[in-house]
Amino acid sequence: MDTLFSLEPVFPKGFSYFPEFISVTEEDQLLQAISESNLHAFVFQGYEARRKVESFGYDWNFASRTLSKGKEIPTVFKPLIEKVSNLVAIHPTDFAELLLTEYPPGSVINWHRDAPPFDLIAGISLLSDCVFRFKPQDKMKQSRSSLLSFTVKRRSLYVMQGDSRFNWQHSILPVAGKRFSITLRTLLDG
Repeated sequence: MDTLFSLEPVFPKGFSYFPEFISVTEEDQLLQAISESNLHAFVFQGYEARRKVESFGYDWNFASRTLSKGKEIPTVFKPLIEKVSNLVAIHPTDFAELLLTEYPPGSVINWHRDAPPFDLIAGISLLSDCVFRFKPQDKMKQSRSSLLSFTVKRRSLYVMQGDSRFNWQHSILPVAGKRFSITLRTLLDG
């Protein structure tokens, strides 16, 4: 059947989306590992956001704008890192940061681009879906028609690199139910 409209969103160049990237069993194992972590309030520019985080590997300090080496990435996350690495064709050790985030119902992530030292960004969504949005970084290119909004399903993976990473901002609308995410990042200098 011919159709005039695409049912799939047209993502920015360099963005990839993989629904059902992990199984229900893998999700359960990751949620168990997160429950054993030490999540704490995320503070950005003196404001305590409505989410909790824990970072492993390299960590970006927003106040001092510096990158530092933190706690080692727990081995329980190594199978996930290897699975993502195989998909994006990089070595597992290229992932320099693993960030765990808990989002209570109603929490958001405002428009932003990830911290400057990071390159490829991979995110795995757990427990519930979220609405992910993109808009061009260049204000001259922003319009109602340039805003892209789509659902990131639980157990899915998204990858941002190149144009989608550096020339687009992204945000997440208020989540309906508790959600967790695991974010993997490589460094610009390898």
